[in-house]
Amino acid sequence: MNKPAARITLLMASLLLVPPLPAQAAVYSNGTSTATFTVTLVITAGCSVTATPMSFGSLSSLTTVQTATSTVSVTCTNTTPYNLGLSAGSGTGSTVTARVMSGTASGNTATISYGLYQDSGHGTVWGTTQGTNTQSGTGNGIAQAFTVYGQLPVSAGPIPQPDTYSSVITATVYF
Repeated sequence: MNKPAARITLLMASLLLVPPLPAQAAVYSNGTSTATFTVTLVITAGCSVTATPMSFGSLSSLTTVQTATSTVSVTCTNTTPYNLGLSAGSGTGSTVTARVMSGTASGNTATISYGLYQDSGHGTVWGTTQGTNTQSGTGNGIAQAFTVYGQLPVSAGPIPQPDTYSSVITATVYF
């Protein structure tokens, strides 16, 4: 290969390794034209609800009243009115005024009574009838916490068999 051709080939190969320079935008001075556009977002009324578990702990007798709490948090869009209700629970035969926890072991049909209340004095039962046994509020865009007060009364009957007793409560926010 001759030397001038080799130099040109080497020069061309080295140019391939050099990154290209960014393109410069052309500058125009003949005039301008503009357009506008609108950016929109529609916020609709909305709410969400979360809850913490409630546990009465481990007991070997039901001779004293036991209490426990849970926190239910409601987050609604600003100015959205809402009601918060709690279901009767999943215990066999539960109603909002007579809630029960059911045994979880196979063959255990025993239940244990308990109540869920809106106040620490255990006077106002939680339920799902809006305006009667629900809590109301107005959303402000951040979580609003409600304390649920649980009470396990003294049992007048025999102590149920050892087991884990439970009930699943559904918290519902109406908006």
